[in-house]
Amino acid sequence: MNSSRKVRIEDEDEDGDITLDNLVDDANYTMGTERSERSRQENQALLDELERKKRARSLAVPTDDNRVKARLREMGEPITLFGERAPDRRDRLKYVLSQIAAARGGEELEMESESEESDEEEEEFYTPGSLELLEARRSIAEFSLPRAQKRVAQQREQHKVPLSRTIDLRKRVFAELKTFTILGSQIGDERPISQIRFAPDGRTLATGSWSGNVKIWDTPSCNLQKTITAHTDRVGGVAWHPKASLDENSTTLSLATGGGDALVKLYSVGSTQPLAVLKGHAGRIGRIGFHPSGAYLGSASFDGTWRLWDVEKHIELLLQEGHSKEVYSLAFQDDGALVASGGLDAIGRVWDLRTGRTAMVLDGHAQAIFAIDFSPNGYQIATGSQDDTIRIWDMRHLKALHTIPAHKSSVSDVRFFRLASGAKSFLPPESESETKMQVDGSHQSSISNGIVEEEDVKPVLTPSGAVVAPSANPIVNISDDKYQSGLYLVSSGYDGLVKIWSADDWQFLRALATDAGKVMSMDISNDGMFIASGSWNRSYQLFAGENVVM
Repeated sequence: MNSSRKVRIEDEDEDGDITLDNLVDDANYTMGTERSERSRQENQALLDELERKKRARSLAVPTDDNRVKARLREMGEPITLFGERAPDRRDRLKYVLSQIAAARGGEELEMESESEESDEEEEEFYTPGSLELLEARRSIAEFSLPRAQKRVAQQREQHKVPLSRTIDLRKRVFAELKTFTILGSQIGDERPISQIRFAPDGRTLATGSWSGNVKIWDTPSCNLQKTITAHTDRVGGVAWHPKASLDENSTTLSLATGGGDALVKLYSVGSTQPLAVLKGHAGRIGRIGFHPSGAYLGSASFDGTWRLWDVEKHIELLLQEGHSKEVYSLAFQDDGALVASGGLDAIGRVWDLRTGRTAMVLDGHAQAIFAIDFSPNGYQIATGSQDDTIRIWDMRHLKALHTIPAHKSSVSDVRFFRLASGAKSFLPPESESETKMQVDGSHQSSISNGIVEEEDVKPVLTPSGAVVAPSANPIVNISDDKYQSGLYLVSSGYDGLVKIWSADDWQFLRALATDAGKVMSMDISNDGMFIASGSWNRSYQLFAGENVVM
């Protein structure tokens, strides 16, 4: 052994243990063999790796997972790996930064402070709005507030309904849905059917296709009523006016279409020529929808924006940005106060039309959002995505409460059932399972299917101390029709299926096979009697229950 190295080691033994910090590197020590040189290089590599790990531990990296992903993306690294959790991703960012620092000869990388970043994220910006937009926001507020008040009052009334009555209604509805089967299929166009929507009467159907045509059909006969050459490119959206007139002599607005030519067109049923053409979008139109008041129209576009139009003045009221990629889906809340948009950036956003602010961000899907719909209860939202799932979001909790593994391929459309006011229910006659309540003295009799059950009804004690007889506190006669809306959800997917789900526990009820390839869109008639789907193979299908009378 080299004498100088032997002395150094003996000195270290006298002082204490040899550590990485007090180890002396003798650059002159060598035995002159290739094997020892290779060993020295390997030892040096180990020392460099220890030094790199030491520096990595001292690196300051963001704790927010979104910022970690953004930094990885900036450096050209995958933002996530299979099975990787947020702490693992943070460790990987440290490793990449330390590797870059080592390549630069130990130069420290500058990291933005989290406080500066958070200040930038919280910064709001405003754009000038027109007087027409201000008036529209006021009009929407005046329209939505009474509807919201009525909805909340109805929900409070629903909570007074006996649980047995609610369970009975649920069983009757779901039993009828499980009898749904295909009623017929019709070739709808020469190219795929991109969207299909029922008119407010529940018996007229509109289909839009990639050929640019919009066709109006009669159901359940599936007879063609009218063909409209609407666009020069594929139709992305079709929407009926909430009060659409189906009179052939009518000249009022009944139907709106959006196409790949970046145009939105308004039509009456009585003419194949548009009443107005709304221009402004710089990209293909995705889904469109009328505001519940019928005075406004929303359109989603591949230019990364969605827009709000005044359909009476034929002007653009609002150009709304907020998505990093194309905006594809759009839906209005039944009250009219909110609108939700879904983009190919896998993000959904809920906007308050009265203020212009973002009410909620729907961040959770792994791929593009193709469909979005509000529940009639006003606070739940369903989104269908290219990641094959449906997510149920709750605005009260500002998060997704349930994820449904809905289809084996992309979810193309989602729709909650809404029973229109005055529409005839699709349920069997009430006499088969109707429950009648009678009040007699201190007992309440329940008559159901001929079986009488009596329950004790306690007298009511008023604040003044008076005892009120049960007959003075009668049971409210509540129609079942009020509570069918929102009981179930229907979805379609590229796996060729239309599926029905319960909207309380989100359980699977029924799968309807189309045998037509990808299902591009679907809809439910406002009386619940029919479900229609538009398919990739240029046809549309009609489904109905066994109790439907043709």
